[in-house]
Amino acid sequence: MSELRRIVIVGAGLAGASAAVALREREFDGEILLLGADPHPPYELPALSKGILLGDADEPDWVEGADQGITLKRGVTATRVELGARLVLDDSGGEHRYDRLVLATGSRPRSLPVPGSGLPGLRTLRSLDDSLALRSAFAEAERVVIVGAGWIGSEAAAAARKHGAEVTVVDQVSAPLHAVLGDEVAGVFRELHTEHGVRWRLGERVAEFTGGPGGVNGVRLQSGDELPADVVLVAVGAAPRVELAHVAGLELADDGGVCVDAGLRTAAPDVYAIGDIAAHFHPRYGKRVRVEHWDTAKNHGTHVAGNLIGENEPYLNSPYFFSDQYDLGCEYRGLADPDTDELVVRGDLASREFIAFWLRDGRVAAAMNVNSWDDGDALTSLVDGRATVTAEQLKNGALS
Repeated sequence: MSELRRIVIVGAGLAGASAAVALREREFDGEILLLGADPHPPYELPALSKGILLGDADEPDWVEGADQGITLKRGVTATRVELGARLVLDDSGGEHRYDRLVLATGSRPRSLPVPGSGLPGLRTLRSLDDSLALRSAFAEAERVVIVGAGWIGSEAAAAARKHGAEVTVVDQVSAPLHAVLGDEVAGVFRELHTEHGVRWRLGERVAEFTGGPGGVNGVRLQSGDELPADVVLVAVGAAPRVELAHVAGLELADDGGVCVDAGLRTAAPDVYAIGDIAAHFHPRYGKRVRVEHWDTAKNHGTHVAGNLIGENEPYLNSPYFFSDQYDLGCEYRGLADPDTDELVVRGDLASREFIAFWLRDGRVAAAMNVNSWDDGDALTSLVDGRATVTAEQLKNGALS
């Protein structure tokens, strides 16, 4: 398209960088400007809570091609978008005009609104620098308290145990990963961590982070119990960075994300939103879906590149993520509601080698393989096709 000469992408994480790389791969020959606050080149996040935190790697997977024909400005934060003027302003005084704009501003770790939440040394995990610093702290710590029993908290607990620290995990839920997996499957992860020495304070809330000018040194629970700690990690989820979009006047969804249509477009002309901030109308689910996983960020970026240069294709991928904890590896595909969907288990939960399915109205809504690696393509097909099956077929029949 002759009038399309300049694309500005705000956010140089995986989503934004993937969009830039895919534009070049699609032979877009105009200018691509990628703005990012992180001082590092674009990288993928999974290693931050896995290989790097465990000490098995020192670097993440860098986004290949992000330095080829792309203007990358690192350590720069966009401060305002003027939709009418098609202009992005940044904190270094730069003004960047665009023909098309992609917002890929990602998310930030949530904090807990309790006394002591501003104490020095209270840790979160979102960036490469966070991961490297936390790994060093784990290696020196005797006692670690992790607030939050989601995926980041669970993987961090495994890493801290590998480094030899005593680990206590605090969460108000009844089991780790309960919101995603439900009671029965979440129990597998609870027992796994218990066998590796993790102590649980489940069904409990944090009242205060304790410490002083020298830093945080513990967690006080609402029960009154005090948990002394050399390291305290807060892993209670992430919040989308939508301030830029909100001030610009873009519509926000109930979950806080930026409203985009099936093709990842906002209602503003030539403005798109991808990755963690995108509340995407997903045709497969008939509703808005916002997913904070690396696979969605990467695939949003690759997909939006085509729509930026004139295609008009809906994004149809099912959510996907993976996790490694001790000797357990798993992959999850789809979008389940464990409170209402029917759980079907193929294999044996106790052996930690199984496939869990969640059925909704007789269709496969989600599937998770645990230490079972032969049926990935079949599981993807079942989830993407929302296959109509019986529980007996899933337990004992052929999956292909």
